[in-house]
Amino acid sequence: AQCLVGSEMCIRDRCGTVQLDFQMPQNFNLEYTDHDGSKKRPVMLHRVCFGSVERFIGILIEHYAGKFPVWLAPTQVKILPVSEKSRDYAHKVAEQIETAGIRVTVDNRDEKIGYKIREARSIDRVPYMLILGEKEAAEGNISVRDRSNETVPSTVEAFCAKVKDCLLYTSPSPRDPERS
Repeated sequence: AQCLVGSEMCIRDRCGTVQLDFQMPQNFNLEYTDHDGSKKRPVMLHRVCFGSVERFIGILIEHYAGKFPVWLAPTQVKILPVSEKSRDYAHKVAEQIETAGIRVTVDNRDEKIGYKIREARSIDRVPYMLILGEKEAAEGNISVRDRSNETVPSTVEAFCAKVKDCLLYTSPSPRDPERS
């Protein structure tokens, strides 16, 4: 028997199996005594829940098409400072978010903000990007961009509460717009 799972990429893969093994009992000359006193050869059952850890991780990556839900994403928030002038503020915000127990990184590279956004969305596939410029630093707030590509202003505290709320619930699909 086998369990087939489907992914967002329409790939069906075998996940767990239960197998009958006639060879191993023979190789080890295994026998048991039946209720009538005769010697019989047993049949072994092998059960594997997910095949291997590597296969299971591969199935998860394919299922979510690399866009892991917030609770599973290696980096949950990526902070993108617009320029060198907002880097100190970006690190201050990162410290607050990390203190809240959320996995965060800061992109300190001297790249254009459009490039950083495209890379965070298409390559890193982070659930949330914080775009911080001089305006956000002066006002003490943040601009949050999620997978729907909407950018909304917020406070660090309100954002952390929203992410923590997402960590309590899981999304049935990476395409679900309600939970990114």
